[in-house]
Amino acid sequence: MSQAQATAFIRALAAANPSPRTELEYRDPFTLLVAVVLSAQTTDAAVNRATPALFAAAPTPAAMAALGEDGIAPYIRSIGLWQAKARNVAALSRLLVERHGGEVPRDREALEALPGVGRKTANVVLNVAFGESTMAVDTHIFRLGNRTGLAPGRTPREVEDMLVRRCPPELLRDAHHWLILHGRHVCKARMPECWRCVARAHCNHPDKAPLPPGR
Repeated sequence: MSQAQATAFIRALAAANPSPRTELEYRDPFTLLVAVVLSAQTTDAAVNRATPALFAAAPTPAAMAALGEDGIAPYIRSIGLWQAKARNVAALSRLLVERHGGEVPRDREALEALPGVGRKTANVVLNVAFGESTMAVDTHIFRLGNRTGLAPGRTPREVEDMLVRRCPPELLRDAHHWLILHGRHVCKARMPECWRCVARAHCNHPDKAPLPPGR
């Protein structure tokens, strides 16, 4: 995909959804951080069903640390990998209290030093909680970048770096929302709904799905 195509692709998504937002439900940077950690390899909808009761019981890092791994676990058993996630949420909450005064740091290195927090999670928190122009590459964006030709890469970091280079700077802050939502709801893994794609004219995917019979 050429730079002109890439710009047109992203602008088409922007025009269709001028005010995108994460589908995770949260109250503040801490609850956002926990929700993103819990969302690894599971759906935002599943996380949103579990977190209201968890956040009511432990709305702050201190309260979550006091709840501990065993106290967190019953709230998130419906989520994949819940044992490891309970352990990570308890540990990162303790570190937020011990190292950061109970606040979520606005610093990539400090965020990535927390248990269960990798580059993608740090990018989401920096973007959504603190308004920074980061690109969080999840499985949806990785697939979309390679499928469409928008940002082909062998690793999430390669896709991220190319998207950052190709995205118009004024759109970068919201671009990961547009791309995640597009990958989740339109450019799906098994059957992309190309007939619904507002950026279809700019996409280089060679096997665009036709309109299903009866539609």
